[in-house]
Amino acid sequence: MRGDRIEDKWIGCFAEALRLSAVTQGETVAILSETQSRPLNVQLTELALARIGARWFHVTVPTPRQAAPVPIRSTGASNAVAGLAPVVSALAGAGLVVDLTVEGLLHAAELPAIVKDGARLLMISNEHPEALERLVPDPALKPKVLAGTKMLKQARRMSVRSAAGTDLDIDVSDCAAAGVFGYADRPGQVAHWPGGLCLCFPRAGGVNGTLVMAPGDVNLTFKRYLESAITLRIENDYVVTVEGDGLDAELMRSYFEAWDDRDAYGVSHVGWGMNPAARWDAMALYDKADFNGTELRAFAGNFLYSTGANETAGRHTLGHFDLPIRHCTVILDEVPVVIEGVLQGALA
Repeated sequence: MRGDRIEDKWIGCFAEALRLSAVTQGETVAILSETQSRPLNVQLTELALARIGARWFHVTVPTPRQAAPVPIRSTGASNAVAGLAPVVSALAGAGLVVDLTVEGLLHAAELPAIVKDGARLLMISNEHPEALERLVPDPALKPKVLAGTKMLKQARRMSVRSAAGTDLDIDVSDCAAAGVFGYADRPGQVAHWPGGLCLCFPRAGGVNGTLVMAPGDVNLTFKRYLESAITLRIENDYVVTVEGDGLDAELMRSYFEAWDDRDAYGVSHVGWGMNPAARWDAMALYDKADFNGTELRAFAGNFLYSTGANETAGRHTLGHFDLPIRHCTVILDEVPVVIEGVLQGALA
C-alpha cells in the first residue's frame, strides 16, 4: 500500500461523510479510538471535524489483551470499552460518536447505552482511506436502503436459493431489521462507512436449511476468496456440519472448533448488499492489513450470512464469520428482492 501520509482529498472525503451524518459547526463530537486503531483514520477524522467547525474530543482506551483462543477479525463486537461507565457516559453525551475502534461497536454490549438518549454513531471501518475514498456515502442510496428495510420489516419469511445448492428458510417475523446507507443522520442511529446493506437479526430458532458457498464466494473473517465449495447444514439457527474436502472447509471447521462455544455456530444476521459502488473483486487489490472488508459485505446483490453475536436471539460471542455469497435469489414472502445476485424493482 502507498505511504500513510495525510492527503487533502481524504480530509474532504471524511468531511463529506461527517456532514452527511448531520455534523454541523459547533456540534460536540466524540472520537472513540483504541491504542491499536489506525492512526491515519484518527487524524483524518480530527482534521475533517476541524474543517466543519465541530467541537470534538477524544476518548482513547487501551486495546485489550487477547483472551480468545484464536485471532479475532471483523466481528463488529469490540470489547475495548470494557464496560467502563465513564467512557459510556462521555460518549452518550455527544451529538455524534465517531467509532474508530479496530473491531467496531456494532455488536458491542455497550452500544444500547451509548445511543439510548439520541447520540448518533458512525463506525468508520478499519480500512485504508484509499478504500473509503472510493465509497464516500451517496445520498441516492438512502431511499433504496430504506425501501428494502421496510420490506424486510414487513415480511414474515425469507427464502434463499442458488444454483450452487443453497436452500434456506428464515423466519424474519418480528425480528430486528436495519438498513445502513453509510451515514447516521437521525438521533440514536447507528451506521457504518462503507455502507449499503439491508439486514436483520432473526429470532432464536428461525433459520433452517443449507447454505452452499461456491468458489469465488468470500470468507471475510479470513479475508479469503473461496477456492473450493463449502456446504453448511443449519438447524434451528446453528451450523451443525461444515462439509467440504478442500482447505477452505478445513479452515472453517478449525476456527469454529477453536471457540469451544456453541453460540459461535449460531446465526448472527442475514441480509443483502445494496451498494452499486462496492466491488466484489476489491479484496484482491489490497494487503490484508489495509482492508477490513466492509465493502464486500455491501456489494450490490450479495446474500450476506453471518454467524456469531445476535442480540435478538440473546447470543453474545466473539466468534464471527461474515460470508458474502454471490448469485443467490432472495425472496421475502412471495416477493423477490434479489434474483441470481441482481437487485430487483425499486431496490435496483
